[in-house]
Amino acid sequence: MDNFVKKKLIEYLKTFVTKKRLELLEEKLELRTKKVTLVLEDIYQSRNISAAMRSADCFGIQDVHIIENRNEFTKDESVSLGANKWINIIKHNKKKNNTIDCIKHLKKSGYQIIATTTKKPDIFLEEIDVKKNKIAILLGTELTGLSNEAIKLADKKMKINMYGFTESLNISASAAICSQYLSKKVRETDWKVNENEKLDIMLGWLRNTVKSSSMIEEKFFYSNNKL
Repeated sequence: MDNFVKKKLIEYLKTFVTKKRLELLEEKLELRTKKVTLVLEDIYQSRNISAAMRSADCFGIQDVHIIENRNEFTKDESVSLGANKWINIIKHNKKKNNTIDCIKHLKKSGYQIIATTTKKPDIFLEEIDVKKNKIAILLGTELTGLSNEAIKLADKKMKINMYGFTESLNISASAAICSQYLSKKVRETDWKVNENEKLDIMLGWLRNTVKSSSMIEEKFFYSNNKL
């Protein structure tokens, strides 16, 4: 679908949304960023992924990548509270090693790959340079952490500063801390989504907001078959 058609469809779907809801969507769209993304590798407990998704949405991060090598993600609405409606969930589950595939894809897209670790890091969270590249934060399981492939392919290994006896955070807590800090930090740079990205995001939001949107969309294309 080209941008001309997207714009027409968006304007059509907007007619099914209240003015107050539309104002909220447009307000939040201006606060969205793709300068930071979360990458969740083979997380066993889906509620931890759902909680990370909720944090991403809360802090305006639009994309969350989920690597499914052994464990398949099933959304938990009681934890995510509908956050999946507002963010892009990109699953990597088609290859033999989805970790390598995901990281290569992100590097090609201009992301610096930062792997979280509880061991000796290259940098701490506050030392991440957000000015040069987009940032992808890799998070693994609490028990074993990230895979060897993820660690090897990462540009840097990063640790969250902790001052207590317990030197391991729940993945959802780590995701929340990273999301909040980096979302705030990147807003000192060129952080906003571009106009093409805005179209895709708004179209997705409207599809998830408007009741029976797929049927309404079919009607739109039927009535505008020249498009």
